[in-house]
Amino acid sequence: MRPEEQIREYRTYTETYLKTIYDRFRGEPQKLLFEAAEYSLLAGGKRLRPVLAFEFCRLCGRDWKLAAPLAAGVEMIHTYSLIHDDLPCMDNDDFRRGRPTNHKVFGEGMAVLAGDALLTDAFLMASSAEIPEPWSMSDAVSLLAECAGSLGMVGGQVLDIMSQERELTEQEVLAIQSRKTGKLIKAACCLGAMAGGATQAQFDAASQFANDLGLAFQIRDDMLDVIGTQEEMGKGVGTDQDKNTFVRLYGLEKCEELVITFTNRAISALTPFGDAELLKQLALDLTARRT
Repeated sequence: MRPEEQIREYRTYTETYLKTIYDRFRGEPQKLLFEAAEYSLLAGGKRLRPVLAFEFCRLCGRDWKLAAPLAAGVEMIHTYSLIHDDLPCMDNDDFRRGRPTNHKVFGEGMAVLAGDALLTDAFLMASSAEIPEPWSMSDAVSLLAECAGSLGMVGGQVLDIMSQERELTEQEVLAIQSRKTGKLIKAACCLGAMAGGATQAQFDAASQFANDLGLAFQIRDDMLDVIGTQEEMGKGVGTDQDKNTFVRLYGLEKCEELVITFTNRAISALTPFGDAELLKQLALDLTARRT
């Protein structure tokens, strides 16, 4: 199967799988909560993190669908972070993926609770996965919590808020952005590898790939906030002009060079997997993306 066909299969399966998550709760009295959660969870997008989880599981030798509970858990955490990011107390955005943000539809209180539910339910979902040797469920849950929490994505957001009154050094910007975006990408890659029964060398390679891809992805994201349009992005642009982004630190030309550098480093990390054409192509496509 060609890489683009495999990616399409992963994304189609992801959409179908995510639609089943809250089916068992349909009769519960708090159905508005589930509607709010699904409004954002089923809003589409690249589904990058599930694609990465599925492919690393496949490359490690197991049926890629076995990674589905873990892939869904990461996507649920990613979705919760977007809901909370869009709130008036954070980025105060009106649109996400081409339609009104969660709090614009359901109100701020319900949006907060929908995010809370997605975050917590993500661990319920992830814990249902079948983890083979040499890994255990405790390894997987610990990794997911570390990447999502105060040492990962949330910690990166906190550092970002604390730094808005001053200009940061290169290392400080790298520390923030590698946590804000890179940690959930790492969770997807490494959990997929765990689901596939990865060797230590494969796990380490997945982690290194994720670190470099996460930086390339975030730098490109910072660039698109400057050069993209609302129609292309499906959300407001120019919202990061006063933040400590890579573009503010380096300028667009240098950022373009860094995207290429980190993308090439990510591709080089894939050696332990032999034929990793899909991941190589995916990394290159993300380098040139306009959305």
